[in-house]
Amino acid sequence: MPRPTDIRALAAGRVGIALLLAAALVAACGGGPAVPGPSAGGRLQVVTTTTVFADLAAQVGGDRVDAQSLVPKGGDVHTFDPRPSDIRRIASAAVVIRNGLGLDDWLAKLVADASSSASEVVLGEHLAGVAYVTSASGQVNPHVWMNVAYAALYVDRIEAALAAADPADASAFAANAAAYKASLARLDSDTRARLGAIPAANRVVISFHDAFPYFAAAYGLTVVGTIVDAPGQDPSAGQIADLVARVKTSGARAIFAEAQFNTDLAAAIASETGVTVVRGLYDDTLGDAPEDTYLGAMTWNANEVAAALGG
Repeated sequence: MPRPTDIRALAAGRVGIALLLAAALVAACGGGPAVPGPSAGGRLQVVTTTTVFADLAAQVGGDRVDAQSLVPKGGDVHTFDPRPSDIRRIASAAVVIRNGLGLDDWLAKLVADASSSASEVVLGEHLAGVAYVTSASGQVNPHVWMNVAYAALYVDRIEAALAAADPADASAFAANAAAYKASLARLDSDTRARLGAIPAANRVVISFHDAFPYFAAAYGLTVVGTIVDAPGQDPSAGQIADLVARVKTSGARAIFAEAQFNTDLAAAIASETGVTVVRGLYDDTLGDAPEDTYLGAMTWNANEVAAALGG
């Protein structure tokens, strides 16, 4: 079965195709790369890889920023297929934001090949105070923002990038960031209290893909297995059998199923083991209101997990 590295190679191939199409379009129009700057409404143009990061940028930027995500709501950042229009958006942006750590490194190639002069912000790498989670193969898990306290560190980097791109509005960005981090601190505290009420015996879970180690470490859960090694790749019959056995021996009480993925595999394993499927959790994407913001999505996650596990 293809491994996560194979998924990244496939994504790189799609990026190359998109770049060729975009280059042809630019040549046909007789123009070069767009010059980064404010949008037509006078707002700073910011392009991010996911809706999660677009929301963080919008919270810091307020009405001075137009933050847009390349991967649409409900899309999969791991297997995203860029379009020529995405290249044009990157070329005209003042700031581009990605997570790094292998999650969305395809954006770096898009920025380089689009000849963009936008400032590039990598949110998840080399953050002081973060206890990074590493797999047996040495790959660092990229889902750092799933710990709400770590998301506040993302906000700091976004604030610095926006202030550098638009110094005249730096004080507004600083005020927005401070207010938003206060909201994040309340969410972190509330989540710890809500999930802290879950009985100790109920805190063992399975996840669909490996998106919850930071969430689990922060809020007292133990993830004992994942259904897929990488999104888009179904496990073999043998791997499913091994996972079913692990669920039974570990005493896992629930499977975390994310909003952007089909839940059939999770439901099949649940039927074999009697565990609960916690559907519609958010990690790489936001949802519809009120889960269309990071605060709303993480509040939903905490409430759903607590309800399923007896918190």
